[in-house]
Amino acid sequence: MDEPHRDFLERLLTTPSPSGFEADVQRHWVEYVSEFADEVRTDEYGNAVAVVEGGDPAVAFTGHADEIGMMVNSVDDDGYIHPSRVGGTDRTVTKGQHVEIHTEEGVVRGVVGQTAIHLRDTDEDEIEDVSEQHIDIGAESEAEARELVDVGDPITFDTPVRDLQGTRMAARGMDNRVGIWVSAEAARRAAEADVDATIYAVSTVQEELGKQGAKMVGFDLPVDAAVAVDVTHAVDSPDIGSEDDEHGEVELGGGPVVARGSSNHPEVVRAVREAGDAKDLPVQLQASGRSTGTDADAFYTSQGGIPSLNLGLPNRYMHTPVEVIDTDDLDAAADLLAAFADESSGRDEFSVEI
Repeated sequence: MDEPHRDFLERLLTTPSPSGFEADVQRHWVEYVSEFADEVRTDEYGNAVAVVEGGDPAVAFTGHADEIGMMVNSVDDDGYIHPSRVGGTDRTVTKGQHVEIHTEEGVVRGVVGQTAIHLRDTDEDEIEDVSEQHIDIGAESEAEARELVDVGDPITFDTPVRDLQGTRMAARGMDNRVGIWVSAEAARRAAEADVDATIYAVSTVQEELGKQGAKMVGFDLPVDAAVAVDVTHAVDSPDIGSEDDEHGEVELGGGPVVARGSSNHPEVVRAVREAGDAKDLPVQLQASGRSTGTDADAFYTSQGGIPSLNLGLPNRYMHTPVEVIDTDDLDAAADLLAAFADESSGRDEFSVEI
């Protein structure tokens, strides 16, 4: 990944955007796509759409901008913050973490308290739900804490972006800032290649709360097909094991993942796979016998049915502050989608023949 596009990825990853509070990261995304798009628009909730004008077909490359997190739920008499979840926050990884509370006046730093091992009966250790944990901001009273934070302020883990070995990278919120990076980059590469198709790059909000942004956008998005780019589970770590039949066979660094079944339209699946073959790009496959849990599930039932595909980006340790991806997978995904648009140029539909 070259430096300017790596910088864009880091801006996305370091900008807090819990579900319902995505405006700051959407501003970065809009600024980036405005450099090459013919039109950029946003809606009332902050969904962003960039259009690269062309001919048939019109295809959408989408990702969701929001990340999981927490928010201030209450403040007790001693000045401790009691949080609630935003999205699918994992209670097993919250304790003992540095956090940032994002207030109208700026960031308030704190830590999620964890009783020292010396003072616990480790034989009876249980992990409390997020709502039963507490955040220590150093305040000595409820009044002092309430001067600094308000109920409903969003909270994110204070986790930096770290380069690991080779092209591996760790950060919080890979889910799904990597997806909106790919949606923007695929559109940019298609525009740079002067692809004949029309491209809609989309960055949705509130996916972690039930794919809400995609439902809004899908209502009137004028496209013939939509590819929802989101993370998927890499199974090549010791806690899962690459030979675990239940979880498939996705590997980090093996390329983007084309899901098959359920909401994944067979003609779009075929077209993306053929584009990968034509450009000699790595593609992994994944079975999807139930809902994908991604924005694809919202798009494919919109407007009577938009032919849709979930394109996965391999990710280790999903919904933790230390998600790990391989940047080569992101580059390959952007190239794959640009190739899909190019190879589909002139096509007017993706219907299943009956």
